[in-house]
Amino acid sequence: MKIAVTSKGMDLDSQVDPRFGRAEYILIVDSETFDFEVLDNKENVNAMSGAGIQTAVTVSEKGANILLTGFCGPNAFRALKAANIEVANDASGTVIEAVKAYLDGELPTAEEANVEGHW
Repeated sequence: MKIAVTSKGMDLDSQVDPRFGRAEYILIVDSETFDFEVLDNKENVNAMSGAGIQTAVTVSEKGANILLTGFCGPNAFRALKAANIEVANDASGTVIEAVKAYLDGELPTAEEANVEGHW
């Protein structure tokens, strides 16, 4: 399974970035090997609008099955759900801690966005 995690840095020991659409990086982590790919999200960090939707498209194009993040707005949440990507909000700690929490069943998937748009 491919797990997308919003990150403030470029490795598994980086802190989870609480923002989805405006996260500095997205790490795509293989749940079996913990190999990962780093996606630089700089073009969306300062976007005037649509950052969440564009980041959702990028995550979908990389084949992610689930997104772990702190906060996901309604437009991005709908875009992710339309792409059949589950969302687990309230992720925190390091990227590897968030992945392990999800795999251990400690980070449940969300039924809806947990912030308003343009957070």
